[in-house]
Amino acid sequence: MRIVIVEDSSSNLAVLCRMVGHINTSLQNDHVECVGFTDPLKAIDYLQESACDLVITDYLMPSVTGLELIQMLRGMPAHQHVPVVIVTADADRARRMEAIRAGATDFLTKPVDPIELRLRVANLLELRRAQNVIARHADDLAEQVRIATQHLARREEEVVFRLARAIELRDGDTGGHVDRVAESSRIIAETMGLDSGFCRTLALASPLHDVGKIGVPDAILNKPGRLDDAERSVMQKHTTIGAEILAHADSDLVQMAAAIANSHHERWDGTGYPHRVAGANIPLAARITSVADVFDALISERCYKKAWSLEEARAEILRGAGTQFDPTCVAAFEKSWDKIVALMARDYASSNKSAA
Repeated sequence: MRIVIVEDSSSNLAVLCRMVGHINTSLQNDHVECVGFTDPLKAIDYLQESACDLVITDYLMPSVTGLELIQMLRGMPAHQHVPVVIVTADADRARRMEAIRAGATDFLTKPVDPIELRLRVANLLELRRAQNVIARHADDLAEQVRIATQHLARREEEVVFRLARAIELRDGDTGGHVDRVAESSRIIAETMGLDSGFCRTLALASPLHDVGKIGVPDAILNKPGRLDDAERSVMQKHTTIGAEILAHADSDLVQMAAAIANSHHERWDGTGYPHRVAGANIPLAARITSVADVFDALISERCYKKAWSLEEARAEILRGAGTQFDPTCVAAFEKSWDKIVALMARDYASSNKSAA
């Protein structure tokens, strides 16, 4: 264990170092390393770079007092709880109270009694060892909690992913639509400068935008051709069905997925469905997903339409800014166009390779 001693008198410093240099604590025979300084400013520089287990400092020193040294020491994260002993010839109670308020742990009165010094130092080193054990235990618990939380997050992600896959297959699409919507949504959100937590949750939640299609009859869901008005009315219910499936969740991810499922067909101008809300009243996650979903739907072949080219779909998204889509989301889509194109190229290349 390491003890730092600060004493402006070199002879007194040598005596103090000699007194404590061979102390063995009662729990373990730890080697005690003594590092001494006659200049408190050099001691402060040293402590900013190196850890220690105990500080012994003189009270009256010419450049920095022991009280000031303690205050600076307590401002260092690594030394906020390190025991500090003040050595002073002054027994004034007010001065001692001032030192305690600054963070002093114990006092020794000059001239220092060697036996008392060794006993107090040994006790304080045992205190420091106990602090270190508790700190390591806390770190171990924090790591266990981190691993468990990470495990739960992965399980949540897996459930969401598999549910999204099931919906995709029922919708007759095996071309990775939900993966591309997830990644496109994340790219748009990142370009908008949204925080990493939101972007991650969005990428996981957006694939569930069409979960409500579970409640749409196959004859309508996979009809080769345009839907009539009655069929379209049934199809549009997939938004509210999806919201009901995902409602009342404790998970932030599922709450966002519910908002997306309910609102990804709302329009910026208020003419969308199911609730005809407009502008910023549409949840941001749904506004972003709407751009990604429509774009990918346009460039994908469906039983009722041919695939559009990337440029045709891009132009359609840009035309919809301010009417169908949030202009800010469209601007982010346009700004991140190169990333979107790279994503599509990579995904379709991977799909073709898998098919081969």
